[in-house]
Amino acid sequence: MKIQIINGPNLNLLGVREPDVYGSVSFAEYFTQLQEIFPDVELEYFQSNIEGEIINKIQEAGFGCDGIVLNAAGYTHTSVAIRDAIKAVPAPVVEVHVSNVFAREEFRHRSMISAVCRGVIIGFGLDSYRLAIEALAGKNKKS
Repeated sequence: MKIQIINGPNLNLLGVREPDVYGSVSFAEYFTQLQEIFPDVELEYFQSNIEGEIINKIQEAGFGCDGIVLNAAGYTHTSVAIRDAIKAVPAPVVEVHVSNVFAREEFRHRSMISAVCRGVIIGFGLDSYRLAIEALAGKNKKS
């Protein structure tokens, strides 16, 4: 199984940006932990601050992976183009957010992408990514 993780703008600053909201662990450190937790899953990671690059990666991975874990960050609330890219690919996408967006500013309460994703995991810190991978990999499914 192959799963692509895609992070959007400012998530390259995890570990140093607003540690009270996002924690003090970098995504690179956490990605290593994910690879150890899921040795049977081929995990790939991509981050960009640029909307078009995120769309290109969704299109590429959406036809070549078994699933996508997407934290579109600020683009979650604004990007019809990312929504359309998700809708255009066959791979299931799980939307994730490190923080609880509903406990933050009002504009973060609306997602342009949730309706075209398989599911949404919000507010469990970096553990949101692990939960998304488990969902895509079929771990802990009830019979």
